[in-house]
Amino acid sequence: MSEAAPLDPEDRKIITLARSARARNGVPEGAAVRDETGRTYVAGTVALESLRLSALRTAVAMAVASGARSLEAAAVVTEAESASDEDRAAVRDLGGAGTPVLVAGPDGTLRATLQAG
Repeated sequence: MSEAAPLDPEDRKIITLARSARARNGVPEGAAVRDETGRTYVAGTVALESLRLSALRTAVAMAVASGARSLEAAAVVTEAESASDEDRAAVRDLGGAGTPVLVAGPDGTLRATLQAG
């Protein structure tokens, strides 16, 4: 975990998008990912009777479905202290082990920067 470096404006952007998705949809988590071309994909928690996906896994799925080949970064806004192993695995599958996963609280404050792998 690292929190020492100042936050890049593009990373701040995906945290803001994730926070907005969480608030707009009234869901436990919001997430956003940025692909290799700079496009962003934003999602909230999916909690249907027959389908349950975290916000981060949903955002990764949206990126894949839209043709993304890799990820530059991912962000999740949550009350949890960290991103789950499953969420980090989804980011790793598309972006690689070194892809940063930014974990922020509901107020948008960065709590941790993890590596997907």
